[in-house]
Amino acid sequence: MSGAALRLQQVTKEYPGGVHALRRVSVEVTGGDHVAVVGPSGSGKTTMLTVLGTLERPTSGWVEVAGRDVAAADDAELAGLRAHHIGFVFQGFHLQDTLSALDNVAGGMLYTGAPASERRAAARAALERVGLGRRLEHRPPELSGGERQRVAIARAIAKRPPIILADEPTGNLDTAAGRDVIALLHELSCDGATLALITHDEEVADTFPRRIHLRDGEIVQDERA
Repeated sequence: MSGAALRLQQVTKEYPGGVHALRRVSVEVTGGDHVAVVGPSGSGKTTMLTVLGTLERPTSGWVEVAGRDVAAADDAELAGLRAHHIGFVFQGFHLQDTLSALDNVAGGMLYTGAPASERRAAARAALERVGLGRRLEHRPPELSGGERQRVAIARAIAKRPPIILADEPTGNLDTAAGRDVIALLHELSCDGATLALITHDEEVADTFPRRIHLRDGEIVQDERA
C-alpha cells in the first residue's frame, strides 16, 4: 500500500457525560508503516484504534482509511471496508470456545463473501504461517494463551488485509509469549501491510520504528527511532 493508509484530521470523540476520549487528534500513517500508540490508561489509545478501525465514528473531524472517507460511508460500506481491508487483533482473543482453531479463523472471513472452501483453505494457510499447522482442530480451551493469540493473529491476517490493528495483544500473555507475538506481528506485516499497535508496554513500543504518545486524548509526541 502506498500513500496514507490511515489519516485522522482534527478528530474529537466525546462520550455521554462530557468525557472527551480524543481531542482534535491529527495523524497520518503511511502504507507499510509500523506504529506503536502508547500512553497511560485512559489516554485515548483504544478509542483511537476503534475510530481508525471504523468501529466507532468520531464526534467531529475527518477519518480516512485505505483511501476512503469514512464520514461518507454508511454502516454497510464500513462493514465491507473492515472485511476486506482491516485485520483486528484484540487483547481478549475473542475466539469461540466451541469451534476449532480452523473454524475460528475461517469464520473471521465470513463477511468477505468468499466461498466456505476458499475461507477454510486461507484459514489453514494462515494457521500454518503462525506455527499452528498441527493444532488446526484444537479448540481454544485446549490451547495455551500464546497459541490462542496466534489463532487470533491468523484470523486477522488470513484475508491478507493491507492494515492490521492490534489492541494490547500481549496484555494477557507472559513475557516470553508476548515477545513471540510482537515478533510474529512484525514478521507477518513485513510484506507491506500497515501495522498500528496499541500498548502501554514501553518494551513493546521500543520494537517499533515510530511511536505516537497519547495523554488525555491528545498526541503529545510523535517520534521515530
